Amino acid sequence: MRTETNLEPNQRPKAEKTDSRPEPYVWLGGVAGRTLFLIVLIILTARVASPQIERLSSVYETPGDLIRVLMGVAVCAWFVVNLFILPRDAGAYRTWMYLGIAILPLSVLCAFVVW
Repeated sequence: MRTETNLEPNQRPKAEKTDSRPEPYVWLGGVAGRTLFLIVLIILTARVASPQIERLSSVYETPGDLIRVLMGVAVCAWFVVNLFILPRDAGAYRTWMYLGIAILPLSVLCAFVVW
């Protein structure tokens, strides 16, 4: 890998962007698509990770249910943390905006089928 060390005093590296702020509609679409997708994943994970017997106190009866619930809580917590960590560049917002159009209907359909 080669780095450019011979830069002029006011010259920035090529990989560093000066203005990576997305347009307002791209930002709103990206945040909305990403947030809705993560919320659907949280709901889907919570449903799949719930114990097979509908009481939460029955988790300790079988080790499989206990492991499933603990992993589900960990994954849901990770999704919730990622809800509040926004992307840093305009390309990520644009990607989430376009992917949201394709992924959201499929994830809602998957959640409906699993429920």
